[in-house]
Amino acid sequence: MKVIFVKDFGDKGKRGEIKNLKDGYARNYLIPSGYALPATKENIKIIEEMIKVEEKKKEKRKKMAIDIKKALNKASITIRAKAGQDDKLFGAITSEIIAEELKNQTEIEIDRHQIILDEPIKKLGRYKIPVKLGEEVEGEIKLWVVRGE
Repeated sequence: MKVIFVKDFGDKGKRGEIKNLKDGYARNYLIPSGYALPATKENIKIIEEMIKVEEKKKEKRKKMAIDIKKALNKASITIRAKAGQDDKLFGAITSEIIAEELKNQTEIEIDRHQIILDEPIKKLGRYKIPVKLGEEVEGEIKLWVVRGE
């Protein structure tokens, strides 16, 4: 039986791929589980249209991520924090604080989960923080942590 995969299914088939499989496997498992549909002309057209729409959405998300990356390249944020004599902070600067200050200072809004911090910042100084913007686009936040109240 010829089927068209609706979802990726391990090494058996990728989304949009048409394969000829055993009737029982297709009818009893793949089709009821929602991994595949019978490969009729109508179903093939529906899946192709869904893939086109998804590709357009993906392209739009990538363009938005590139725009955010360009804005981040021009921006720099400063966070004031209490620190001791040896420049160690009383507390730490987390990705949540960085995302909030980025929004307040530059009006660029990104999710805190997109900010890649191995560990919270605990010293005064200048930092370049990597950011995953999505769709294989990565940016960088320029951050100054200065002594403040």
